[in-house]
Amino acid sequence: MRVMTFNIRFENTSDGANAWLHRKDLVAEIIMRYRPEVVGTQEGKWNQLVDLQDRLPSYLLHAPGRLIDDTCQYPTLFLLKEPFKVLEGDELWLSETPRVHRSKSWDSGFPRMMSYARLKRAGSDRTIWACVTHLDHLGPEARIRQASIVSEWASSLDEPFILMGDFNDGPDSETHAILTSQKTRLRDTWQVLGLFEGPQSATSHGFTGIPKKERIDWVLASPEFLIREASIIRDDFEGRYPSDHFPYKADLDLP
Repeated sequence: MRVMTFNIRFENTSDGANAWLHRKDLVAEIIMRYRPEVVGTQEGKWNQLVDLQDRLPSYLLHAPGRLIDDTCQYPTLFLLKEPFKVLEGDELWLSETPRVHRSKSWDSGFPRMMSYARLKRAGSDRTIWACVTHLDHLGPEARIRQASIVSEWASSLDEPFILMGDFNDGPDSETHAILTSQKTRLRDTWQVLGLFEGPQSATSHGFTGIPKKERIDWVLASPEFLIREASIIRDDFEGRYPSDHFPYKADLDLP
């Protein structure tokens, strides 16, 4: 199965030529081009997610019990309708009050959340969990605390599990260590394959196509998965980029 994490950049009119109006078809094209079975998006406001749903009829927008709020940037799963059936799912705010809408704690600059689904593939008795999140960009304590919430939840699972998102931290961070700990059981798909680290593995580029910062967008998978391939997608459309982040995909097998 192919999974993708994709920070689609929130709708911001000050982005000018890179505003969502000019990018939404490009984002949808990337997803259709690579056809991941599970996509985890970050930063999408509700109208952006609806725009993608309209352009991706073969995908289900998974938003269980979501309180629609035009001010929110939602981490969201898009699931290929074939072959998956959604068995259950939920969303939690990464705060001291996870059931309180838009709650935030510690030094978090914005409210942050996670969204997850338990999936069953047609023709198989196996079930898997998929989760998408977006950790805070400002607060170092918040990222650690938010990662710990995700880790606690993940460690309660006894089925194969995939976590994807924009973690706003690099692979040498405490955030990464928490989420790839023995307790959580998750492995970094990029690292398992022994792929290069450093500036050229960075996934943020500010619409320039030039990698910046660190590799902050990850796909993590539990040990049940065989990791076959992983890559950062740097496709452009005549010099225009779908987002200010490169999407990242990983191909996994579940024996």
